[in-house]
Amino acid sequence: MSKRAILGFIYTLQALEAHGADLSMLEERYGLNVDNLSPDGHIERALELRVYCDVLPTISDPLVGLRIGQTMSLAGYGPLIMLLMTCQNAWEAFNTGVHYQALTYLFGELQFEAGEQASILRLKPSTLPPICQHFLMDRDISGTYQLIQDLQTNIGVNFKPSYVRLPYPKPKDVRPYEARYQCPVEFGSEYADIGIPTDYLATQFPAGNKMAYSLYQKQCDSLLLTLGSNATSIAQEVRDYLHLFVEHYPSIQEVAATFGMAERSFRRKLSEDNLSYRGLLDEVRFAKAKQLLLHSTLPIEAIANQLGYTEAAAFIHAFQRWANATPAKYRANR
Repeated sequence: MSKRAILGFIYTLQALEAHGADLSMLEERYGLNVDNLSPDGHIERALELRVYCDVLPTISDPLVGLRIGQTMSLAGYGPLIMLLMTCQNAWEAFNTGVHYQALTYLFGELQFEAGEQASILRLKPSTLPPICQHFLMDRDISGTYQLIQDLQTNIGVNFKPSYVRLPYPKPKDVRPYEARYQCPVEFGSEYADIGIPTDYLATQFPAGNKMAYSLYQKQCDSLLLTLGSNATSIAQEVRDYLHLFVEHYPSIQEVAATFGMAERSFRRKLSEDNLSYRGLLDEVRFAKAKQLLLHSTLPIEAIANQLGYTEAAAFIHAFQRWANATPAKYRANR
């Protein structure tokens, strides 16, 4: 997760507001005013997700992510866009984009697989709260496609993908997707894929320049170091991330993938602070349980369900371990 440049977040909020989103609650809840955000700032991805979870229920358009991706500006990528434009060819640009994906606004892991006849630009989506999963997948794939299109416009090439595959069920009307991508669109896949004819990868970039590429590469490397040094502790990031979920919580494998780590590395990183994923999940569940017990009238069974327990007995047992009291007694005493 970690921090990243705030420009993509600003563009997304401005576009959501243009589509009718109510942003008025953001200043009170988070101290955020989209008109006063510094474009050279950074934002924690967990905070960004919390904002989307709050704002998206005020939007009725199911295609808003698809439309917003189409408006994402090249300027939102900073020096990365100049690095891509100074690549020698499309093959180098795709690989460079994947290497520096931490400088983008994507929620997921970008991969590029080159084949003899056909190649794939793939986005493996992060495990996200259901309320923003579809929106972010549409925004990120549509925005990535827009980036490719804009780069090709600069070199006089009309790029069209072989196909696009999207990781959610087929909607009733697929025409907006086919009109957007100008190719066959498939649904229900495991990942989000953009099919690319391999012979296209040899397309030369007229601005390709090794010296300029080296200059922008150093700037991008410096940005990566800055983002890494400004990051909060991974434990707090995991807590913030888990707080976004209700009923179904991600597994340790899914969280590790979201944070761009192998499960073993993720466990080791937490153990350096004498922590574990199970312990952090318990912390989050305990905090949520106390909030629900004290500030709602939900029955114990409903609270257990919200915390991801299939049976109330399992929740009661866990809560006794955390609070030395049953949920009912804790609620009554306070």
